[in-house]
Amino acid sequence: MAPPPLTRREAAKRQKEQAAAVRKKFREGNARGDERYLAKRDAGPVRALVRDLVDGRVNVGIVLLPLALTLVVINLTDNRTLQGIGISVWLVALLASALDILLTGFTIRRRVREQFPDEGRTRGHVAYGLMRSTVLRRFRLPPPRVSPYKRRA
Repeated sequence: MAPPPLTRREAAKRQKEQAAAVRKKFREGNARGDERYLAKRDAGPVRALVRDLVDGRVNVGIVLLPLALTLVVINLTDNRTLQGIGISVWLVALLASALDILLTGFTIRRRVREQFPDEGRTRGHVAYGLMRSTVLRRFRLPPPRVSPYKRRA
């Protein structure tokens, strides 16, 4: 037990340190994927199902940002052929991403309704899954529990 603070400044300093320790504990727990430390938007069995559905497949949305950066660099050149190819690839990627979003949304909605029939609205869960599908796998929090590259029986 620490002795009581002598000044107001010392009390504030201790309180700040304690708050920082609590935040660090929650941040580390969230990074590990520990259910007790998840943010409210990530908590619960329905959100765990949505995360596993999204993380268990390769999503087209993650290639849009690198492709957009490549397109910017290509447009800085004076080569019209290269620019035309870049725009064509970009349009194909956008169409593929739109189809992937539709497929992912339908899959999430169907699986949530199958496994959690008492869950009234699925709109928030679908939006959560679609937002997660556009984040690079390495930066997803909580971290993915399933791999899209392993065979499932």
